[in-house]
Amino acid sequence: MNNNDTFLAFFIDGQKYAIPLASVDKISRAVEITPLPKAPSIILGIINFRGRILPVVNLRRRFGLQERDPELADQLIMAHTPARAVALLADHVEGVIEIDRREVIKAGRIVPRTEYVEGVVKLADGLLLIHDLAGFLSLDEETALARALQVNGDAQ
Repeated sequence: MNNNDTFLAFFIDGQKYAIPLASVDKISRAVEITPLPKAPSIILGIINFRGRILPVVNLRRRFGLQERDPELADQLIMAHTPARAVALLADHVEGVIEIDRREVIKAGRIVPRTEYVEGVVKLADGLLLIHDLAGFLSLDEETALARALQVNGDAQ
């Protein structure tokens, strides 16, 4: 019986994060991000990806990290939440990793009511934070984003 789950691992500010591989559509180099007026503060802007307009999530702001301007060396992870497709801006994508689900410590066991983090895994070189894309945007952020996309004529 296989107890492994597959994730895409990436770095932001030296910290390793992961999202379920099943949520990932593609990885690409950073491209120019167009600002989106009236979008929630965690949205950097929008990009045109294969004819689809995707909001770019500011992971640094979401995780409370020091912000910086996007760089050409950054990578975009095209992924989908249950509600919509998004682009996640990462400093560097490490690649696909398999994790034994028995090694995942549920985030709520470490810090109650932890938002955006589904679990934590102890690795030889540090901790890996596994993110929950289903709860990535709050209801208010999702509503504000949908409104901003509609107002700007960029609905998916």
